[in-house]
Amino acid sequence: MTIGYQTPGVYREDVILKSAQQLQTGVPGFVGFVKDESADRFREPVLLNRNNEFDAHFHNQLAQGSYLAEAVHGFFSNGGARCYVAGAGFSAVGNTASNEHAVETALQALSTLTDLDLIAAPDAMMLLPDVEAVKRVQIQMLKHCVAQGNRFAILDALPREAKEVIEQRNQITEGLSQPVNGALYYPWLVLPQVATPPLGNTNRRMTPASGHVAGIFARSDARAGVFKAPANEEVLGVLDLCVGEPSKWKDININDQIQGQLNPAGINCLRAFPGRGIRVWGARSLSSGQDWRYVNVCRLIITLRRWIDMNMAWVPFEPNTPQLWVRIHRELTVYLTDLWRVGALAGQTADEAFHIKCDSETNSPEAVDSGQVVTNIGLAPAAPSEFVIVRIVHQIGVEPR
Repeated sequence: MTIGYQTPGVYREDVILKSAQQLQTGVPGFVGFVKDESADRFREPVLLNRNNEFDAHFHNQLAQGSYLAEAVHGFFSNGGARCYVAGAGFSAVGNTASNEHAVETALQALSTLTDLDLIAAPDAMMLLPDVEAVKRVQIQMLKHCVAQGNRFAILDALPREAKEVIEQRNQITEGLSQPVNGALYYPWLVLPQVATPPLGNTNRRMTPASGHVAGIFARSDARAGVFKAPANEEVLGVLDLCVGEPSKWKDININDQIQGQLNPAGINCLRAFPGRGIRVWGARSLSSGQDWRYVNVCRLIITLRRWIDMNMAWVPFEPNTPQLWVRIHRELTVYLTDLWRVGALAGQTADEAFHIKCDSETNSPEAVDSGQVVTNIGLAPAAPSEFVIVRIVHQIGVEPR
């Protein structure tokens, strides 16, 4: 509003600036089994912002043997702040195919959400001992991430020996296009206490790791950023690591020999280190290509896509002119420069870290006539220091410094 001043002088006017819309990361959508008669109640995903909200919503509603409570509580206890839960009706007397279909339906319910960037389905392991059914569900999760383009799957390894887990990894990624926006974590966790009746032990229960790992993703994002590999982080609230069937599990100590088999296959290990607790000791995605090897690289690109979706919604139907190209270039430059400054991109200068091209070369008259505005973006994501090598040089006759 224009104010008509009458006397010359200096006047103060308050201008309230709106803060830029923040893009939240580390928000998972969990899929778990509820009692079949409760499926309609949880047809829409439930948003949770605190740990105790889960029990309030799902008290006495989970299917027997569900891992969902441990996953959600593990998420919040490891630094998670916000998640969704989609319930899938579990039929104990039904066939495996019907339970698989229920998981796919619950995944589809997460499709319309734009404020989550992770998915996990710890209850896929309830389909055991049908290993092939577990794999089919995980394939659907990876395909879901491809179709959505804005989320990353945290998958649980089978509670078996390394050879079978490598076979699992190969089968769930066979034929999928690159990049594969998912990661596989091994082995399972032993918890000191449970929210549901224990199986096979009076005071401990084994559970898949995806919920706890999702919390570590959120913790790492909040402290450093999505570009930081969510690894070398302690898994909180865990007693030990284990493998085996639910009724006869056994503790396992992941050593260099076991991880030497799994890491090259893109399987991330959880390891116990004396004095440092149990830690996520791997940051590889399920992609086979060198450019997409690391979890943080995949998630950085996903986050860029989400930022563009959220902040460039004004572009459609604007006049496709050089003025529009300049504005697109300017807004992308500001965002990518900020990423470079915080260490998400490699390079000594911003020009080395990224490039953006939106001009008459990318927008030919034919493209403009067809209603397209084309922008090319090139990035140099910063890779994690996975192998730290210290060379100790011995030279005879030289005084040490």
